[in-house]
Amino acid sequence: MEKNNNNSNNIIELKNIVKTYDNGFTAVDGFNLEVKRGEFVTFLGPSGCGKTTTLRMIAGFEIPTSGEILLDGQDISKLPPNKRPINTVFQRYALFPHLNIFDNIAFGLKLKKLPKAEIVKKVKKVLEMVDLEGFEDRKVATLSGGQQQRIAIARALVNEPEILLLDEPLGALDLKMRKEMQIELKGMHDRLGITFIYVTHDQEEALTMSDKIVVMSEGEIQQIGTPEDIYNEPKNAFVADFIGESNIFNGIMTGKLKVRFCGAEFVCLDDVEIGTKVDAVVRPEDVMITTPEQGAVKGVVTSVVFKGVHYEITVESGRNEIVIQTTKSAKVGDKVGLNVEPDGIHIMISETAINKIESSVNRNYALGVFDGKVSYSYVTKEDMESVGVKPSDLGGIVEQLRLINGVEVAVFIYPTSDGMNKVSMRSKKYIDVSKYAINHGGGHIRAAGFSTFDGMNKIKQDIVAFLEKELS
Repeated sequence: MEKNNNNSNNIIELKNIVKTYDNGFTAVDGFNLEVKRGEFVTFLGPSGCGKTTTLRMIAGFEIPTSGEILLDGQDISKLPPNKRPINTVFQRYALFPHLNIFDNIAFGLKLKKLPKAEIVKKVKKVLEMVDLEGFEDRKVATLSGGQQQRIAIARALVNEPEILLLDEPLGALDLKMRKEMQIELKGMHDRLGITFIYVTHDQEEALTMSDKIVVMSEGEIQQIGTPEDIYNEPKNAFVADFIGESNIFNGIMTGKLKVRFCGAEFVCLDDVEIGTKVDAVVRPEDVMITTPEQGAVKGVVTSVVFKGVHYEITVESGRNEIVIQTTKSAKVGDKVGLNVEPDGIHIMISETAINKIESSVNRNYALGVFDGKVSYSYVTKEDMESVGVKPSDLGGIVEQLRLINGVEVAVFIYPTSDGMNKVSMRSKKYIDVSKYAINHGGGHIRAAGFSTFDGMNKIKQDIVAFLEKELS
């Protein structure tokens, strides 16, 4: 292989990576990323966004349609997995049930025909790393889920990879074990100093563990940054809504460092030209509840939910629904005032074309059979061409539809460049949209997406039938 010039601090680079399958579906489109040596990088996004496909291309299980994957400056795009100094840990531990722990971990070393004494030394060392020393003779079936996952990680580490890939490794664990393993993995990364590339759809997981987060949607990167950057300075509505809870309001700049939304004017820190239409993003924890007389915005409490460390309070103000997280409770029906400090408002410039699409969608968004609980919308190829938007521009619209007051399930459909229809589904409360998406390849409880060659009528019939059952 020919060596390229490379920044010595970058262990791996992905350049203009595209992955298109034989059916024409493009899973990853124009992916560019630099990973520094020793970094903990997380690919974050909903089901079907391309994060696992990207990981599999780095591992060598998938070959890019175009683009380069550089490891220390060398193109490894077509190198088989066993020739790459990279190991992968999957959600399902893939341990051999008929082998004891020692033989599970030693499996790869035995294939390399290493001396027995060296194998024993390496296995004992990695068992100490994952805090399971003395488990050599135990059977897989006697271990808890967390212990099995640590054995899977030990088996990957024993090969001394330069890069460790982790594909939703904690997804099969219960909540308590998942949180414990997050701390364990982060500590392991800090001790070992090797590069971790991690895939998850769990925002908290990504924020807790990562040095760098890559937010993905529809096969494209939406934002790259530190957890703090991603959370505090989202680049678009999709990132703002996907990373934690967000209130996103249509607004307009009314003066220097002044923005108007929810019928009130606020001071902000973003210097945007006067008259510009914007999206104002306000995190729930940045909204302060006060008396109606003292509030810039007035509203009525419609919901109060105790979350353990805080209350989640929903306030209705005109056509706006505002979510607040606070340590102080309130009662449904209370009239309240709301204020936001300048540093609690993040301004994003609205994209005119997408606003036109949203206006078209919102004219007739609700499925009448569900009394407005379901937002069902679609745009055609002609709609998109008329305002000059691409499929990748539309990823955040379903999030906006989900925020409509009274809507419990949002469905948004649009054509992709390969002739398929992209179906994005979001739910607020108790509806598990993955039950529908699983028939098309998979999804998550509150966020699912897939592509299909089915026509609009067929999709609508299927979704109506599914939701009639769930909403009953």
